[in-house]
Parts: sequence; structure tokens; C-alpha cells
Amino acid sequence: MSATTLEIRPELKMQLDHLAEEIHRSESDLANEAVTLYLAQQHRIIGRILEGLAQAQRGEFVTDEEMEAFFARYTDPRTY
Repeated sequence: MSATTLEIRPELKMQLDHLAEEIHRSESDLANEAVTLYLAQQHRIIGRILEGLAQAQRGEFVTDEEMEAFFARYTDPRTY
């Protein structure tokens, strides 16, 4: 592994210290896990955005009816 220095807010440092002590793991392990999860999340988000852009460039759009049904489903409390 390589070392990197990060500046984090004091309240985050305090939470990291507390959690590491509470679950008997090192701060480094927790920070590595957090960065790994964050990067995976960002990779998924960017992948979805790029796929959406590619679909738009290919002219693949939903119909007006599909959009109306989508919004109706999420704005009608009976469909929750």
C-alpha cells in the first residue's frame, strides 16, 4: 500500500476515531473502505450518465406516454 495524507474535518476525524475504536478496526482500514465504496458509487453513476448520453446520441428516447406514466406513478400517492 502507499500512503496518502488527507485533510478531513475535525468532526469526521472524531467519528472515524470513535468508529475504529468501537469496531476494533484501524482508521486506515475504515478510510480505505470508505474510499473504495465512494469510488465504486461514482463509477456506477458516471457509467449510467455515459450510457444515457450514448442512448440520446443514438436517438433512443422514451415516448411521451412512457414519461407521463412514469411521472404519474411517482406523483400519485396511491401508487407508493
